[in-house]
Amino acid sequence: MTTSENSVALRLMTTADLPMLHEWLNRPHVVEWWGGDDARPPLADVVEHYTPRIQAEEAVTPYIAMHGGEPIGYAQCYVVLGSGDGWWEDETDPGVRGIDQFLGNPRQLNKGLGTKLVRALAERLFSDPTVTKIKTDPAPDNHRAIRCYEKAGFVQQKLIETPDGQAVYMVLTRQRFEGGK
Repeated sequence: MTTSENSVALRLMTTADLPMLHEWLNRPHVVEWWGGDDARPPLADVVEHYTPRIQAEEAVTPYIAMHGGEPIGYAQCYVVLGSGDGWWEDETDPGVRGIDQFLGNPRQLNKGLGTKLVRALAERLFSDPTVTKIKTDPAPDNHRAIRCYEKAGFVQQKLIETPDGQAVYMVLTRQRFEGGK
């Protein structure tokens, strides 16, 4: 395999991706961490929720992760400052970004693709010189996600309370990303 075949690339999500995203959002390994069993959305809800993001009417930017020319997952990023709804209310730095993502195919878990996805997202975000750090908040018992973030360079800071419940607050600073500690 060449480096490009082994890497994960990100492309902006389009409305043509919504049926695929709907399918992914209803898979058990995604439902477990992305909304729970009560949040298995019908296609109409996925279209309603994600279309404004696709059309850049919201502050959340959605991506489809690609590997070997095939879609493998979903990723999103957003400006943390002012994100609202009880999220990150203490943040004062306009350069902080938040991220979330998942792999769509359970057979691709535990193969390093999630780490590559997170690294690709971090590289995209840090290509903007105004981005100072990236934060994320996996559930404390989502050990696979926590390890994925750690392998991508994120550092656990503390347990926090979020609108979705308790989470592990994890950060990747620009300095750490660029090779410092």
